[in-house]
Amino acid sequence: MKLVIPKNYLTEGISIVSRAVPSKTTMTILECILIDASGADIRLIANDMELGIQTTVPGIIEERGIIAVNAQIFSNIVRKLPDADVVITTQGEKVSIVCDKAKFAIMGKSGEDFVYLPAVEKNEEIRISQFSLRDMIGKTIFSISGNESNGMMTGELMEIRRNFLRMVALDGHRIAIRSMELADSYQDHKVIIPGKTLSEISKILSGDTERMVSIYFTDRHVLFEFDGTIVVSRLIEGEYYRIDKMLSTSYTTKVTVNRKDFFGCIDRAMLLVKEEDKKPVIIMIRDDSMEMRINTVIGSMDEVLNITCEGSNMNIGFNPKFLIDALRVIDDEEINLYMVNPKSPCFIRDEEGRYCYLILPVNFINVD
Repeated sequence: MKLVIPKNYLTEGISIVSRAVPSKTTMTILECILIDASGADIRLIANDMELGIQTTVPGIIEERGIIAVNAQIFSNIVRKLPDADVVITTQGEKVSIVCDKAKFAIMGKSGEDFVYLPAVEKNEEIRISQFSLRDMIGKTIFSISGNESNGMMTGELMEIRRNFLRMVALDGHRIAIRSMELADSYQDHKVIIPGKTLSEISKILSGDTERMVSIYFTDRHVLFEFDGTIVVSRLIEGEYYRIDKMLSTSYTTKVTVNRKDFFGCIDRAMLLVKEEDKKPVIIMIRDDSMEMRINTVIGSMDEVLNITCEGSNMNIGFNPKFLIDALRVIDDEEINLYMVNPKSPCFIRDEEGRYCYLILPVNFINVD
C-alpha cells in the first residue's frame, strides 16, 4: 500500500474515528484504526463493538492496500508531523510514515483481523440539519444518567412521529425534552440511543444549518451519515419509560422570570457549593418577588428577583446544578416555571412545546 494524504485531512480523519477507539479492551485489534485503501477511497475506521465510526479522507492511492495501526501511536505521530503531505507505505505489517524530512516506521496489524462496522440497510432515510441535531443533543444529553447500572437511563429516547422529532433524557431526578418539526413526514420510530454515541456525534457535527445528516434505523442499530462520515451504534434494547404519564399541565403556582437574571442568581449560589455538597437552593415565592437562599459550609447567600406570579405562594428547594443545567440551554428571554407543591416536580416549559424540563425538588428545613 502507498498513500499520499495532506496532513490536515489525515489529522481531521484520525480525530473523528478515534472517538470509537475504546480506552480499555482485551482485544488489541480494537485499539487500532484501520486504514482501508482497497477500494476507490481512503477510509479510516474504528470500532469498539458498540460504536463504530468510518470516515473518508482525501488523498492519492498509488498502491491499494489495507492495514491496522495502533490509534494512539498513529495519532501522536501524525499530530506532530510538519504541515505537508504524509506518505504512508506498507511492507507486510511494517508501516512507514514519511512527511517532509520526518520518517517513522511502526508495526501494524493485518487488516483482515479488524472488526468492520455492522451492515445497516438504508431502507428509509430521515434527514435533519447538522445544526438541529447537534442542538437537540446538546440541550438534552446532560440529563442522562452516568450510572451504567441504570441501563435505559444511560441513553436517550429518539422518537419520530410523522414530521416531529422528540428527544428525551432522564436520570431519575430530572427529565429533559426537546421537540422540533421536520421538513418531511416519516414512518414512526422510537429508539433508545446510547448517550456515548450522541455525545461523540455532537462533537463531530458542524453547526451548519445547510449541511444535512441522514439517519437510518434497524431493530438493533442506528446509522448516522454526514460529510463522508458514517457512525453506527448499537441501540439500547427495551421499552423506554412512559414519559407522557410523568408530565402534567396542572399547577398551583406559575412563575414568569427573566432567564438571564435567574441563571445569574443560581450561578452565584453555585460559588458556595462544593461538588460533593448536597445543599439545596431554597426558593421563596411571594407575589411579585422570588427570594433565593443557600447556606453551605462555605457561606450563605440571599438574593431577590422580580417575577410575575400566578397562584399560591410557595417555598421549594432544588439542587442548583439541575436548575442551571436547564437554564443554560434555554434561549428564551423569559421562562415559565410551573409548580404544584414543594414535593412535586417543577416544570420549565414554553407555550409552543419546543422544550420541557422537569426537575424534582429536594427536602429542606423550612426557613420561614
